[in-house]
Order: sequence, then structure tokens, then C-alpha cells
Amino acid sequence: MFITAKPGTSEEVVKAIKEAREIEGVVQADSIYGRFDAIVIIEAPDMKTISSTVYKVIEKIPNVIHTETALTVF
Repeated sequence: MFITAKPGTSEEVVKAIKEAREIEGVVQADSIYGRFDAIVIIEAPDMKTISSTVYKVIEKIPNVIHTETALTVF
């Protein structure tokens, strides 16, 4: 998942994701350079779990403006 944050807040967003205990399946969260401000890798057994994580938890973190999810299926 790619995240766009308010200017100057990407580290705060990444820290909040890493510290939030209710975010199930987060494998990695890092700040990045380029079009997006952060990238989060989530492993989940189904789309319902991913959807719940994205909409109910990550998008409610202060300073998150936009998310874009890219799925890999294996």
C-alpha cells in the first residue's frame, strides 16, 4: 500500500502504523521518496481483512491524505 501524507509528516505516519497494535498483518512500513510518502506491506488471508485494515485503521491515522493499494496474489 502506498500512502500520501501531509507535507513533513511521513515519519509520524510510519511511526503510528508501526506502533498501532490493531493493525493486523503489517509486515513493513517505511518512508519513501517519490510520488508517495510511505509504503506499507500487509499480509492478509483475504480482501476483507485488507479492506478492514485500510479503511478502518490506516486511513484514520492523522496526516494520511490518500492511500493506494497494489495487490499481489500468491
